[in-house]
This record gives sequence, C-alpha cells and structure tokens, in this order.
Amino acid sequence: MPRTATARPLPSPTVRAADSDRLRTSASAVLRCVLAHGPVPRSTIARLTGLSPASVTGHCARLARLGLIRETPPPRSRAVGRPHLPVDIDTSRLVVGAVHVAVPYTTVALLDPRGRVLAERRLPHGPAGAAPAQVLARAADALAQLLERAGDSVPAAVGFAAGGWVDRAAGTVVEHPLLGWRDVPVRELLGARTGLPVQVDGHARALVNAERLFGRARGSRSVLHLFVGNVVDAAFATGDEVHHGPRSQAGAIAHLPVPGGTEPCGCGRTGCLQAELSERTLCRRARAAGLAVGDDPTRVLGAAADGDPRAVRLLTDRARAVGRAAGLLLDVLNPETVVVTEIGAMHREDCLAALRAAVGAGRAGGVAASSFRRSPLAVAGGAVVLDDLYRDPLGRSPVVI
Repeated sequence: MPRTATARPLPSPTVRAADSDRLRTSASAVLRCVLAHGPVPRSTIARLTGLSPASVTGHCARLARLGLIRETPPPRSRAVGRPHLPVDIDTSRLVVGAVHVAVPYTTVALLDPRGRVLAERRLPHGPAGAAPAQVLARAADALAQLLERAGDSVPAAVGFAAGGWVDRAAGTVVEHPLLGWRDVPVRELLGARTGLPVQVDGHARALVNAERLFGRARGSRSVLHLFVGNVVDAAFATGDEVHHGPRSQAGAIAHLPVPGGTEPCGCGRTGCLQAELSERTLCRRARAAGLAVGDDPTRVLGAAADGDPRAVRLLTDRARAVGRAAGLLLDVLNPETVVVTEIGAMHREDCLAALRAAVGAGRAGGVAASSFRRSPLAVAGGAVVLDDLYRDPLGRSPVVI
C-alpha cells in the first residue's frame, strides 16, 4: 500500500498577517537606517537594525526594485576582493507633491525622498478669498505644472497640510476658522483633480514627523513641536508615534489663556494664545509702531535686519512670549526635544536666545528652531506623505523596476 504524506495545514490568516507586518516593519527599519546613515554598507545596516545579513540583503533588493534605494560607488580601498557596495536613498526618480494652505496663500511644492524641496510655488488667495474648491483646484493645477517640469520623476502621492482641525483619517479639514473652512473633503477634492493618492494632516504634526525623519529631532525619544504663524498649534511625539487624539484634535492650543493678554479673540474672549502671538497681531503692532509692513511678517523681519529697533523689539518680545508658552507645555509634557517654527526664532539668533531664556536656563538646551527655515510649509505638506512612505515602504512606493 503506498504511503501518503501527511498534509501540512496552511498558515492561518492571523499568522500570514503577522508575517506581513513583520516584513513591512523590517523593511521600514532598513529604509530608515539608510536614510540616517547612507551611503551605508549592508553589513552596517544589519548591525544597526539587529536584522540578519540575509534579511537585510533581501530588503535592500526589494527597496531597490521600488526605486527607494540604490547602490553607490564603493569608497577607495586597497583591500583584496570584491568591494562592498554601500546603499543610499535613491533621490533620482521618486517625488512627492506637497500642498500647504495658509491664511494668505497656498504653497505647492515637490520634494525628494530625503525631504528636500525641489520646486516650490506660492499662490496668493487674492481678493476672492480662500473658497476651498477654488484653492484646491488652483493648487492641483500648479502641482501638475511642477510635475511637467520634473522630467521622468514619478509622483508617489500628494501630501496636504494646514492649521486648524484636520482629521487625518477622514481626509478632511474639519474646521479652520481663519480660512472659513468647515468639513472640507480635501482628500476627495485633491485626489479627483490630481489623479494621485492624497494624504492629509495638520501642519504641526507633519512638521514634527519631518523633524524626526530629516531634522534636529532625529533619534529623540520625545518631541514637542510648536507652530507659531497666523495659526498657533502644537504636536507631541513619543517613540515612533505622534499623538493625534480622537478625530485628530490633539494639539489645539489656540485658546489657551495668556496671563495679562490684551488681544481680543474671535471666540469672544481676550488674551487667547493665538490672538496674542499670531502673525496678524505682529503685523498690526508693527504698523501701529510706524512700520510699513502691511500684512507681511517677513517685512518685519527685513526691517529688523536693517537695524530698525522697533522691529527688533517686536520680534524679541514675541519670541519671549512664545518661550513662555513653550515652557507651559514643557511643564505638562516634559519632552526631550522642543522644536519651534516661528519666524523670529528661525531667522534671528537674538530671538532664539530670548525664546530660550523665557523657557528657562535648565531646559533651554533642548529647545531648537525649525530645521526647515527656508521652506517649512512646503516641507509640512511633503512630510505627510514621506512619513507614511518610511513607515510602510513596501505598500507606498509607486515605482517598480
């Protein structure tokens, strides 16, 4: 009688899902290691990630086929034998689109996988205001023009960022009082216009992810990011996760009361944090001091660079107020690193020094200005996509070689 082999049961869906999760997690670890250390030999990746050499080799092959990494020429060596070819992030093919909607204008940009801005346009909203459908249509058209000029670059997706209440999971701007936006289906509108996947998040959360991937907060165990523009909001990350809260409402600090504040707020109260620190308030105070700045905070910065003591005082006073606000959040959250996106602190050492002094000498060493002083809003939009790409490279890259 012939012997028959005992049938081996197929892996359960739970086991297959777990294996897939491990594969994606390992691929992410390899890609992030290359981002942080590239060009880097595979043997070093194995040592730094704790993965086996065979696993690293397999992941590098997959990531190369997806257009995310590439081999680079080996360093000159007199060693005998085949040289070890380092790998690095491939910035030659993949790009991500970025859209950031601010109160006076929309920023549209293309970024490479290292978070570097390749092309950027600024679209003023104009006298017609910021009607959502019109703003997003103009942004999509401008993005298409940038992609036309980008040659053979392959767009992965479009990232959208803005202040206010942005629901990442739903892909909507739930509420942005300064723009007058409410329940705007950004993912749906931009996706229909561009034909690309669209991911949406608040700009403070997007920038804290950018800092952890490409900036000063890389390797930090906990990061607080404070964004001070026309909108004032915050984001907090621990480990590898940014806190979103229910419906992504975390980080809403616009209406925290400022002791001694005098500025009226749209909510009906006086002395709310955003009303005191917004760029609108900065420009209004500058005009009251006799500075011809209109509504453009960069003109206040320019006047200070030209030595105007009124502009210098306005910027340093604002930086101190930002430092006091950061100090309050430090008391509550106790992060290892604080990053501040604020025009004075990003461009003037005296403002950053004033901000740190207001935080307090014992904690000032962990406080830094944004790493993206040239294009923080463009980086915010792009980081929404890039964070997802580095978390799940096997599921996000559109390039297959």
